[in-house]
Amino acid sequence: MDMTPVDVLVVVGREDASRYYKNLSAYQDFKVQLVSDLGDALAVLADRNQHVDVLVVDNKMGHTFEFINELRLTYPRLFIVLVDEEADFGLPGQADEISTEPFTNDDLIRRINRLMSDRQLETLRADSLPAVRQFAKELRNATGELGKQQAAVAACKNLGYAYVAFYRLDSSDPLQLSLKAQDGPALLQGVAPRQAGEDDLIGWVAQNGQSRIAGPTDALNHLFVAKGRLGAVACVPVLLGGSRYGVLVACREQPGSISQENVLMLELVSAQLAAAISKEIVV
Repeated sequence: MDMTPVDVLVVVGREDASRYYKNLSAYQDFKVQLVSDLGDALAVLADRNQHVDVLVVDNKMGHTFEFINELRLTYPRLFIVLVDEEADFGLPGQADEISTEPFTNDDLIRRINRLMSDRQLETLRADSLPAVRQFAKELRNATGELGKQQAAVAACKNLGYAYVAFYRLDSSDPLQLSLKAQDGPALLQGVAPRQAGEDDLIGWVAQNGQSRIAGPTDALNHLFVAKGRLGAVACVPVLLGGSRYGVLVACREQPGSISQENVLMLELVSAQLAAAISKEIVV
């Protein structure tokens, strides 16, 4: 069975780049990209046309802990592996893994593969939670495409969000999405953006296919958080068989109140919605 390629971004000094590339690119399931500057890594991650599953950071780049902490606030589901060859052992901190001997017995490759496998197991375990099972039942009872979209929005709202919306992809070129379902205070529903596109967070997630969180100070944002009406927003893609379908938007009142676990639950709602919608339409 063919495996979906794992997109690996490596941040490493030029003097060590060849070692990383030789080791990682030999593994056929990895698509490897290298950059030699933390700023360049941020640019790749922010690029709506590039997808990154795993970020590998060489500790010799400096300021790596601050860098990783910053990434955790924006890309909650990005896997991060810190490499520190000068340490006898180390704690990963905000990274998911730390490798002190990355090229011995393919340690770095094995850690990346383990993270990807753990993500699949994590999803399977969470998929059996009562809230997810209840949502699956509600989806079966919802009528038509719009009914299922509204059921997904209501399910996310019940997970403790102040405002939730679903945007359907209308066009890829130019990128345009339309508001199809929402739940929350009537005042917010009345002023919610009816369209989303290339210049906002919803458009970025639709095109990049990766979940993302934003707070009040983030440039790429949602109107309600950017204007201070709410404190945090998570946007999660909805994909049908790899094709872009739409984006779930979930907001909370307090900044910093959306965690990796929260995003996982939103992604499970997204997956359930995609499975139900696939029976209604042909993308």
